[in-house]
Amino acid sequence: MGQSFTHSKGSVFRNRLSRRSFLKKSSFGTLSGVLASAELIPVEKAHLNTEAQRDEAIPCAVIGFGEWGREISKAIHELKDTELSVVCDHFPLMLRRVQRDFPTAKTEADYRNVLMDDSIKAVFVATPTHLHREIVIAALKAGKHVYCEAPLAHTIEDARAIAVAAKQAKGQIFQAGLLNRTEPQYRSVFGFVRSGALGKANMTRSQWHFKDSWRRTSSSGARTEELNWRLDDSVSLGLIGEIGIQQLDTCMWMNGQLPKSVSGFGSVSFWRDGRAVPDTVQAVIEFPNGENQLFDATLVSGFDAAYDLYFGSDSTIILRDNKAWMFKEVDAPQLGWEVYARKDRFYKETGIALLANATKLDSLGTDPTADDPNAKAPIWHAIKSFADNLNFGTLESIVNYQMAYEATVVAIKANEAIRSGSKIDFLPEWFSIDG
Repeated sequence: MGQSFTHSKGSVFRNRLSRRSFLKKSSFGTLSGVLASAELIPVEKAHLNTEAQRDEAIPCAVIGFGEWGREISKAIHELKDTELSVVCDHFPLMLRRVQRDFPTAKTEADYRNVLMDDSIKAVFVATPTHLHREIVIAALKAGKHVYCEAPLAHTIEDARAIAVAAKQAKGQIFQAGLLNRTEPQYRSVFGFVRSGALGKANMTRSQWHFKDSWRRTSSSGARTEELNWRLDDSVSLGLIGEIGIQQLDTCMWMNGQLPKSVSGFGSVSFWRDGRAVPDTVQAVIEFPNGENQLFDATLVSGFDAAYDLYFGSDSTIILRDNKAWMFKEVDAPQLGWEVYARKDRFYKETGIALLANATKLDSLGTDPTADDPNAKAPIWHAIKSFADNLNFGTLESIVNYQMAYEATVVAIKANEAIRSGSKIDFLPEWFSIDG
């Protein structure tokens, strides 16, 4: 217990369907996002409960109450399907903050005590990446359903150990924090991409720009060192692993392939405070079909924020702030539905809104680029998916151990390429959890 459980990541329908009404309506369309535009779960992998139906909230524990742990806790608290029962962090100040923010939740300094509590059904692991392995495996062995933040671990060995434990945990849900796979807008765009709306897809461009030193301070020297684990190159996967894994995984998901190689570049270009972890990185991820991804991230400038662009011969789709638009090429065939879609002007281009609520926003005269105050954050949808899989199943997780392991391997090797300024070819055995 010598290291902090504080995890810093990025900066969550209260109308809940009961399990009983859900089964009566036989409507799986609302389960875990937009299933109509996603890979369907084979029947043999779904374990429908035959126990008495229940409507009570799922008792949950959060381990790690850092910036991201607090976001997870907010989402759990907001959802009617889940109850924030316990929050665990070994730093006393964090436990006092729990008592202030969530007075009904119990606090605990030792995660092992949480795992011995039979009333806790689900555990959310929001500690620093390098602490995941021990806690996740112990939680699975204790019979808990587990949500683990991404990346799974900072080494392939640790990530594989987690994936193997999740595979062996029969009747338990394991979900990883690859947020875009459960976010409704991304799932909707997935359907457009897979339907061929891009024409011949040819490349993806992704970026994440945010001005922040990543350095945190505390009155205690030991605590300061714990808080700055992301600046420790022996345990941190840097920008591409701790942040970029979300966009790397999304490209793999949309593409439907694992990459064949990655080339990387990185430097400490501004925050020259003795750190070894680059504050600016670029990577080129090559796929077998030639649909390569260009990724860049920086802590030096916040200009143009974050987005993903999917380019094709017929159109380009941009995903930004959980909104999406399609920009057609002049020679592209017309899609029947686009006649009725909302059109928004962007500089010299006209984008076809792919927003689920575009008509409603248009009727209200809302700026299409403005934040929707009623929109739920991606972490809310991720936890809703996790709770739905438990309440209505148990069902195979939309973000299962294999997906999480593969994304973690790509992130680890991409970080290695950036640190060495080289190209790394992926070996097939790296993606196998059997070694």
